[in-house]
Amino acid sequence: MRVTTRNGRVLLQGEPAQPATSPHMISTGELRGLGMEAVAYIRAVQVEGENAFAIHAADGTPLAVADDRDDAVNAIVQHDMMLVPLH
Repeated sequence: MRVTTRNGRVLLQGEPAQPATSPHMISTGELRGLGMEAVAYIRAVQVEGENAFAIHAADGTPLAVADDRDDAVNAIVQHDMMLVPLH
């Protein structure tokens, strides 16, 4: 299997993985990948001394930075992603 990226997305090339037949049979790697393209969260950050809001994918990968929380939420919604709260 070869892993490449295109436009920030991971593309797996080779034989497609067989879906798990039971939730108990899912691998750690498959579990990490769930929601990668559909789930995002927001974290308050500082960029060059200014307050900002970073948007992260489900696995913590930084996606974008917005000046305010409303802009961050709007960006997530515009990209058909679901915002999940941090605990």
